[in-house]
Amino acid sequence: MQETDGYEGMLAETITVTGDGGDQIHAYLARPLGEGPFPAMVLLHHIPGWDEWYREAARRYAHHGYVTISPDLYCRDGHGSAEDMAAKVRAEGGVSDDRVIGDADGCIAYLRSLPNVSGKVGVMGTCSGGRHSYLVACRSALGVDAVVDCWGGGVVMGPDDLSPQRPVAPIDYTADLNVPLLGLFGENDRSPTPEQVAIHEAELKRLNKPYEFHMYPDAGHGFFYYHYPAAYAAEAAVDGWEKIWDFLGQHLAG
Repeated sequence: MQETDGYEGMLAETITVTGDGGDQIHAYLARPLGEGPFPAMVLLHHIPGWDEWYREAARRYAHHGYVTISPDLYCRDGHGSAEDMAAKVRAEGGVSDDRVIGDADGCIAYLRSLPNVSGKVGVMGTCSGGRHSYLVACRSALGVDAVVDCWGGGVVMGPDDLSPQRPVAPIDYTADLNVPLLGLFGENDRSPTPEQVAIHEAELKRLNKPYEFHMYPDAGHGFFYYHYPAAYAAEAAVDGWEKIWDFLGQHLAG
């Protein structure tokens, strides 16, 4: 906990990192000032795009002592408002899972190259970013040390849900998950539904994977999003963030 007489500072800026296929992509970096070493986080944005909420989340992580990077997963698709770019990408069928994993690996490599990073890196995302975070935890060539999946829809998929961009259901990679997983979900969500979360949990149990899931009874999809009043669930959001800090404190910062 920050003491009132302690030093506090951070630097936050847009940078360029090497993503999938060697492409240069934009990313938002927020880091605490000081020698460290600090643990690090990769934040993978949701379908609404590389928006203000993710920049705020990156700064929040930095405030809690994590060097944090959030890549623009739509960077190759053009530039404009987050909403316009999200609509363009959705109309084109979305980004491919392989490209997101490659971009995440570029961010992981960048973080581990920094002299004030401890080497421990986690990944977190919400909505499609939660799904992508689970894929990165299972498939990253560089590996992460912990994963936070916030209401990631599409982890459990039927045959009709598969596409060239999403050819394999993330749940099918569960055998390759070798790091702790925190999952936060809302009982009123429709993607993922509580039934889909239960299927995912059963597979984690079957394979004896380290995880903790929390299902909030009065929350739906996007319950952290204070800027969407219909989605925001204050009690669940406050508790969810506390669970994130406890989980990462144990597996990254400890």
